[in-house]
Amino acid sequence: MKRFGLLIPSSNVVLEPLAQKVKDKGTIHISRLEVLDVKMDNTSRGQFELKKQVSAARLLSDAKVNVIIWGGTSASWLGIGTDLRFIEELHKQTGISAGSCVLEINRQLAALGARRLGIVTPYTADVTNQITQNYKSLGFQVVATAHDNGEFSNDFASIPQQTIAHMIRTVAVAQPDAIIIMCTNVAGAALAQTMQKETDCPIIDSASATLAAFDQF
Repeated sequence: MKRFGLLIPSSNVVLEPLAQKVKDKGTIHISRLEVLDVKMDNTSRGQFELKKQVSAARLLSDAKVNVIIWGGTSASWLGIGTDLRFIEELHKQTGISAGSCVLEINRQLAALGARRLGIVTPYTADVTNQITQNYKSLGFQVVATAHDNGEFSNDFASIPQQTIAHMIRTVAVAQPDAIIIMCTNVAGAALAQTMQKETDCPIIDSASATLAAFDQF
């Protein structure tokens, strides 16, 4: 049976319960990277420094895991290169293959042939705008966004289901090819499944995508 390593933000409380869904495929082993807020200032960005991230992930190598997935969406606003460098450096130091939530989201977008995106976030306008710019630089058209204007990660998990649903409906009006719920600490997994029929649009939930990434290894 495979051992799956999962690196998550320290304040995340959504991913672990969902992770039980892959227990029939292997065992889940979790490490945490200290993350308390999501802002564009240098202090907040510093939470995701490569050295810190790799150090937290390396602890999972002690458990002899077969693969490690980074279960955070930091690359959506810091740039996809941050995830690629993390994967490269972690493999260099441990020999363990790795993946990430954002890379899996992008893989699913490619599989759908989606180019016009609707993006839902718990973040502030400036973080959401940076995510938009990064996806535009990858060749996507972001046709609508909705954000909850939060900064502290603990708050993201407490966003009511009706608020998440309202944001999904808001971006769905623009008829995107796909909608992304961009944050693994937003409890959007169940809504993503039920609201696809309502909106007639594929909805990619970040937490669910993180766990789906294990299927690529």
